[in-house]
Parts: sequence; C-alpha cells; structure tokens
Amino acid sequence: MLRLDQATYDAIVAHAKRDHPDEACGVVAGPAGSDRAARLVEMVNAAGSPTFYEFDSSDLLQLYKEMDANDEEPVVVYHSHTATEAYPSRTDIGLAMEPNAHYVLVSTREHGNNDGPVEFRSYRIVDGEVTEEPVEIADDPVAQPAAHTPATETARSTP
Repeated sequence: MLRLDQATYDAIVAHAKRDHPDEACGVVAGPAGSDRAARLVEMVNAAGSPTFYEFDSSDLLQLYKEMDANDEEPVVVYHSHTATEAYPSRTDIGLAMEPNAHYVLVSTREHGNNDGPVEFRSYRIVDGEVTEEPVEIADDPVAQPAAHTPATETARSTP
C-alpha cells in the first residue's frame, strides 16, 4: 500500500496537469528502508513527448547522488499518461528498475490541464509483473490516512 500526505499527492497531480499534453515524470525520495515518501523531486521529461517519458540522464545521476548522500531511496517513481488510462505500458514495465518503489501513474486524459479529476493509481512492478496497490492519502503524514481509489478520487474532486 502506498501512503502519501495530501501535499505530495496534490503536487504530483499539479505537475501532471501542468506538463499536459506532454507526460510529466518525477521521484519522491524517502529515508532508505522506510517506505516513507518524504521529498518530491519533479524531473524534466527529456523526451518532451505526450506518449513517452525519459528522465534526463544528468539530472537522474545528480538525484541518485543526492539520495545516496542523504541515505534516501526512490519511494515513488511517477509519470503521467495524457491519452490513456493510468496503467503501465509495456515500455513502463520494461523501464521499472526499482523493485522496492511504488510506481504511480496519473492519467490526465479526461480533463488535460483543466480543472477536473485525474486517475491516480499505484503499482508494484517486479521482474515484469505488475500488481496494483491501494493508495492512502492523509492531510498530515502522521495522521491516519483515508482510503483512496480511482473511483473515490473522481467523487472527491468533482466540484
């Protein structure tokens, strides 16, 4: 199960909407071994594409150096899909190299960068096997999180 605070969730969704129609991508780092998403790092999609994302290799190397120096690891690796559902593509599955990470996909296909709900889902991807997991969002990282599913996101975000 992925647990996120409300501010991190909101920042990931805002990044996905802001970069639409191109795919957005980023990492949420956290203390090594904790499974606690603590530090959002928005990355530039070096591919600049609406159908593919690619971390800039220099930026990614710098991020891994920072995480190593801070005893952190990637807890969440996220990107958006602009025209398809929030489910990993074959390419996404092939690029998933962090077996302990939560892979978050945000679909902006319905509303693009306009107001309106997104589809926000999390997966574990290990050895090419995709397993969807629940997402819990808390107003405060210490508080008891509320259950979140793509269906409740639509209900929660509709004005």
